[in-house]
Amino acid sequence: MANEGGAGAPGAGRGLSRLFLRKSVEQVQAEYEQGELKRSLGAVNLILLGIGCIIGAGIFVRTGSAAALHAGPAVLLSFVIAGLVCAFAGLCYAELASTLPVSGSAYTYSYATMGEFAAWLMGALLLLEYGLAASVVAVGWSGYVVSLLKDFGIFIDPALTAPLGAIVEVKDAAGNVVETVTGQLNLPAALVVLALTLLLTVGVSESASFNNIIVAIKTTTILAVILIGGFYVLTNLDTSLPNWDPFIPENEGPGKFGLEGVARAASIVFFAYIGFEAVSTAGQEAKNPKRDMPIGIIGSLVICTVLYMLVAAVLTLMVNYKDLNVPDPVAVAVNALGPEWSVFAGLVKLGAITGLTSVILVLMYGQTRIFYTMARDGLLPGVFSRVHKKFRTPWVNTLIVGCLVAAAAALFDINTLGDLTSVGTLAAFAVVCLTVIFLRQTRPDLPRGFTVPLYPVLPILGILSCAWLITTVEMRVLVFFAWFLGGACILYFVYGIWNSKLSRAPVEK
Repeated sequence: MANEGGAGAPGAGRGLSRLFLRKSVEQVQAEYEQGELKRSLGAVNLILLGIGCIIGAGIFVRTGSAAALHAGPAVLLSFVIAGLVCAFAGLCYAELASTLPVSGSAYTYSYATMGEFAAWLMGALLLLEYGLAASVVAVGWSGYVVSLLKDFGIFIDPALTAPLGAIVEVKDAAGNVVETVTGQLNLPAALVVLALTLLLTVGVSESASFNNIIVAIKTTTILAVILIGGFYVLTNLDTSLPNWDPFIPENEGPGKFGLEGVARAASIVFFAYIGFEAVSTAGQEAKNPKRDMPIGIIGSLVICTVLYMLVAAVLTLMVNYKDLNVPDPVAVAVNALGPEWSVFAGLVKLGAITGLTSVILVLMYGQTRIFYTMARDGLLPGVFSRVHKKFRTPWVNTLIVGCLVAAAAALFDINTLGDLTSVGTLAAFAVVCLTVIFLRQTRPDLPRGFTVPLYPVLPILGILSCAWLITTVEMRVLVFFAWFLGGACILYFVYGIWNSKLSRAPVEK
């Protein structure tokens, strides 16, 4: 029988209907059965995979700037908002992952519902969500490494730890500016990305084991900060509670404090919640995806949301929010414990470095698997789907992604990278929520291992909340985002539409 949504003609197909050519759900499920990738990930691995991505830049890096510049102590509410938005999207991802257990996540979901052109645009959004996010976290990783090395009297040239063209102020021990230098590249950020690229090339089993160890270390670090910081706050309420007065600072302009600032901060910290989505990219490598993937998605989201809220509360009670606009806000808070805790502060920095390392690993893993799936569909060159004979990984794909992520981390500003990541992630989540509604209407007969409760209210809330958070981002970022999507559309019509495998052969229903 013909493909869903269009004829199986070769080339560009027939008119506009070509853009809406869809894979059948049965074809998507068949691709899972025929996959080359090793199925080695269970429910525990998937939860740890999600935690490994979620716990990272949101706690260790972006929390500080979100509080200091936008929300104040009310950054706690920003995490609640971001967590609710992610809950809506996470439930939708869980349903789709249990129905379409394949590598490619939201890209594949779009292909099976709204058609090839929508799938291509989703692939472009996921490049922002994964590839660019990995660059953001690498820059945060660099900040903690530089800070830790300073504690040992080791100083790296500031020009080699800042984005291209950035003006860096060099201060003395008293905090006075002694000179300014112009950034050339963030060398530590690029180096960690390249190192992890080699690890991913070796194979997912080795990478998953490495990730499990790191998750244990950084989770222990976060719990120690919560427990020790919480004890400090409770025993010093007279000095801690004033840091929450006022809890929501008075508005000082667009996106600066007040309720508007709380919303702006939510869009900043939002990108750190994408870990549960990374779980769905592992569909072809899950042992029992219909059971394990919903557990991995929802479990990692719930655990990490609670941790985010607790850490945000402890940080803003231990120190004034105005002091948190630093690359290592968690370490700054621990320093408030006093010099007798200096060793613990050093361990916190080390734990943060470890945690951010795992986030980069998981994000790059997800990006390579999305490109792998797109290449198998013919929408990207075949080199992206070439699997190494020994390691059984898409090795060329991994090397290309690693170089691109390293370049972005080395040359661009963390705030711009972070905002673009948030916009791409929010747009992708909104499409996923829409996909659930579409599949419920067109294929109510499909077996689903998990279904979104309170349908269709929660998917609709997911779409609206994602759209709302997008509007809080700076206009310059939204303009760049529009240009990015425009370029992606041009690339589809230049390459993708002419090389798509789906248009060359009919798909049996």
